Amino acid sequence: MYTIGQVSEMFNLPISTIRYYDKEGFFPGLKRKGNIRYFSDSDLEAIRVIECLKRSGLEIKEIKQFFAWVVEGASSYPDRKKLFENRRAAVQEEIRHLEKTLAMLEFKCWYYETAIKDGNEDRINSMLPDKLPQAIQELYDKAHE
Repeated sequence: MYTIGQVSEMFNLPISTIRYYDKEGFFPGLKRKGNIRYFSDSDLEAIRVIECLKRSGLEIKEIKQFFAWVVEGASSYPDRKKLFENRRAAVQEEIRHLEKTLAMLEFKCWYYETAIKDGNEDRINSMLPDKLPQAIQELYDKAHE
């Protein structure tokens, strides 16, 4: 069992956020002694799922729906599976966008490093758009997909 302070440190979350999650009903089996909350390993797993779903773009009301499905039991397995499939697809799409952004950033770092070395952009511009060194060409192409 863990206190709210320990949980806060473990997840690097403000205590107020954990209290909010409790108020939203995410820890139905939470043990209390007086005003002190004691979190079990299953409560910690709930926090992991909440944080995962938040990072994937879900809002608290949608996360509450997931937890309502959990309470429903096995009949909601298809709904829960679909939720995670949708979030996986959204995260994969976000990763694709970030990879494109990273490719542009890496290309531009090379671009300006080369321009600084050369004292101008003439040589670089003569290689654009399709005569760049292979690794740089791959970055350029990915950034311009």
